Amino acid sequence: MSEPIIAISRLRVIYNQGKSNEVRALEETNLDIYPEEYVIIYGPSGCGKSTLLYSIAGLQRPTYGDVAVKKKPLSKMTRREEVEFHQTWIGMIFQAFYLIPSLNIVENVCLPKTFRGENVTSRRKDGIKLLRRFGIAEQMDKFPSELSGGQKQRVAIARSLVNNPDIILADEPVGNLDSESAQNVLDILKELNEVDRKTVIMVTHNAEHLPYADRIIYMKDGRIEREVVQKDKRKIEPKKPDAEIVEDNLPPELKMLMGSFRSLSSQQMNVLLIPFKAKQLMAHVLSNLTEEQLSMAESFLKEYLFNNIDREQFSGKLDMDPEKGGGGWNKKQARNFTARIDALVAQSKIVSGNPDRAHIALAEYLSEQFGVKLSGVALDRFRACLKLRIENRINRAELEKRLDVPKTLGGVGLYSNTADRIVREVEVIMLLKYS
Repeated sequence: MSEPIIAISRLRVIYNQGKSNEVRALEETNLDIYPEEYVIIYGPSGCGKSTLLYSIAGLQRPTYGDVAVKKKPLSKMTRREEVEFHQTWIGMIFQAFYLIPSLNIVENVCLPKTFRGENVTSRRKDGIKLLRRFGIAEQMDKFPSELSGGQKQRVAIARSLVNNPDIILADEPVGNLDSESAQNVLDILKELNEVDRKTVIMVTHNAEHLPYADRIIYMKDGRIEREVVQKDKRKIEPKKPDAEIVEDNLPPELKMLMGSFRSLSSQQMNVLLIPFKAKQLMAHVLSNLTEEQLSMAESFLKEYLFNNIDREQFSGKLDMDPEKGGGGWNKKQARNFTARIDALVAQSKIVSGNPDRAHIALAEYLSEQFGVKLSGVALDRFRACLKLRIENRINRAELEKRLDVPKTLGGVGLYSNTADRIVREVEVIMLLKYS
């Protein structure tokens, strides 16, 4: 069993103790929370769930008992240790956002770093990187009053992450948002937990949010009534090298894709297909841009693949000035890249939507894309190889081998370099096909 990152022992919180208006917000509470868990504290208004969260955050001092974070009891922290705890150990997300109205968006995000006296250029760079990640870099010079509720909450999330804490505490983070913005925030919290490996603790009274949790803590009248484990992350299991992982729970298509993209873990395959698709497309299509330009383009590409922006908006963001949150590309480059992405996406739709003729359409596309001229038996073999790959009857290595083998030996007879380029194109299309 792994060590808990948060240990709550005999915690009680009593307001106005001994007075006529005494309120017992938390009765004796014991709870351990483990690294990388997504825990939801659930219950009706007034049940003590926010009090429990604020006790974990060190914002509410207990009447009895204690909270220890990373084996350090909050009650025994010095003033300096408390400051360090609030600045770097935890990130808080509130229902009301709590953005500073007189600061612009990037200044709000960088505020925790400002308190730590970090260099202006460095902290601004980190802040903008987070804003790009959450698709709001173009808003960075605006003020909170100019943003929607969903945008404000994304800014608040970016602020909570700017010092890279291990623990994210969220108090009804979507309570003030419309359904679309709420879904966006819930997806971000899921990504922070499953990809960034943050421990996430969220308070909510909405039962629709419960499927996101690894563990649900049900509260009533200041007590933990029960808990439900949906995914147990508390046990330490030895990690195997990627090459030895047995993915019995994955469909055959994903197993083959994992053989092609060895940098991707099984968890990422299940959780982060869209961001991974964006990364693979960037690596596949581009090689002549700066890291900064690639990073920004990748964030825009995720939005495009998620259908949050359309083709023209995607191309426009790439062409926009970096100071305005854009990619800093030239217009021609942005249009060519958008067209290239569209062509790949279109092929993936053909491959997934027309199984009987997909290999013929794909062969025609690849021949035109790479200047390959095939006819007769060679063309038939080319189509047959693609059909086998589309149907997951052969993997990447077998496809490349068949394309590279001379025609006299039963292959397609392509040059090795051409075969390699075609196979890489096919594998990206196969990745895009999967959803």
